[in-house]
Amino acid sequence: MSEEDARPNETEGPEYDVDFRAEPVRYRVERGEQGAFKVEPYKSELLPLWGYADRETADEAGEAIYERFCAYRRSDEFPGMDMARKYLQMGYTRAMRYARYPGGQKYEDGEEREPERWVDHDKREAALVFERWWALVEADETYTAQREAWRDRYG
Repeated sequence: MSEEDARPNETEGPEYDVDFRAEPVRYRVERGEQGAFKVEPYKSELLPLWGYADRETADEAGEAIYERFCAYRRSDEFPGMDMARKYLQMGYTRAMRYARYPGGQKYEDGEEREPERWVDHDKREAALVFERWWALVEADETYTAQREAWRDRYG
């Protein structure tokens, strides 16, 4: 099977029918948070840890996800490392959306709303917590080297 044939088909259901731990070469580094709810078994390992209701929830979630990141790094599981990064990034972006838009609703009647300045202070605090955990991952030399090597090799 060629590497192109090994790519998951995003048009088939909500999740890829692939165990990325068993077949890591099928994992692709996508932009931002893409695939965060599709890549198994990492989604099932990380999603239960993720929460952004307030500073305390975010710090517990960030620490737990970062610990998983470190475990994936020790196991040399780049897809897991990248998925942990996605969940930390997603914690930041989701919390920030709720911090800036009432009820997290960025659109109203099909039109993008003007963001407000800190509608939800708890969510802003949660976003700032996730931002710190996310920055730890982005600064990790092992992760950044493996991400570049993975992109060069697999896309």
